[in-house]
Amino acid sequence: MIEQIKNIIDNLNGYGFSVLVLVLGVLEFSFGLYKKRWTRNERWVDIACFTIPKLIIKPVVAYYGLKVLPAILPGFKDAFNWVPFFWGFIIIAVADDLTQYWYHRLHHEVPWLWRFHRTHHSASYMGMAMASRQNVIYSLFFSQTYLTTALVYLGLGIPAIVVKGIKGTITTLAHSSIPWDKPFYQYKWLHPLAWVLERTISTPATHHAHHAATTDDGVGYYKGNFGNMFFLWDVIFGTAHISRQYPKAYGISHYEGDQWYAQLLWPIFKSKVAGSELAADGPMVNKDVPLQEHHLYRPEKPESVNGEISQETYNLQPVKI
Repeated sequence: MIEQIKNIIDNLNGYGFSVLVLVLGVLEFSFGLYKKRWTRNERWVDIACFTIPKLIIKPVVAYYGLKVLPAILPGFKDAFNWVPFFWGFIIIAVADDLTQYWYHRLHHEVPWLWRFHRTHHSASYMGMAMASRQNVIYSLFFSQTYLTTALVYLGLGIPAIVVKGIKGTITTLAHSSIPWDKPFYQYKWLHPLAWVLERTISTPATHHAHHAATTDDGVGYYKGNFGNMFFLWDVIFGTAHISRQYPKAYGISHYEGDQWYAQLLWPIFKSKVAGSELAADGPMVNKDVPLQEHHLYRPEKPESVNGEISQETYNLQPVKI
């Protein structure tokens, strides 16, 4: 019976999640939400980050689970098999997501580590593709992956499958360019539910703020909102910023389109963009460029008055994404 339940959940985890990603992808493209931001270079970065790590990381994790753990913990296989599903679910959810919170946070706060995570923030758009846009080395050393694999070895396999499905859904929806949480902020009668929701899990409003290109507008907050499945960690550790708004500009202000191979495999391959954090002689952390001086902003088309350009109307305006 347990094995049948596991097979059902596993199939839903695989096919169900794939269908969700497909539907989101169709909606995002249908609504034109990527617009002209998804350039050829950015498409290659997203596609490479989505496919290549799976060919590298899955075999490594499988070897760790099937060979390394039995060798170092030979007498502990299924040792937690007695744990009820509910408590197994709690153990996996907390251990996996709390570990990722700190792994993620450290890659923002430690300058040397930032460049391994930079790829995830370089795009000037938001969409479901962003969830897997990561440097291979950053993904390879995901600490929560090995902790969760160890807990599966100890007997918490079914809870781990369920947590994986729920977490994958939440993180994908939080990265999506579709603001599905907007109705919770628009309608007053939903505000109590919104208050609980936005403090419990990652939503587009809170996670998009983490991907904003600036923190100067009171909306963006890339120095916080590190939670992946649970936003609760940000609330507990004081890194939460809730505005119920969406940034007008995303990405890194000093990003100039580093090659896909550099973003995927830095420091093995370096960027050819002079001054980039991924270049051979680049700094660990570059200084932010004021958005008014960067391509994330563009001049609004000037209006004409009696055939002449009105200088008052020639102002820099945010690109709507």
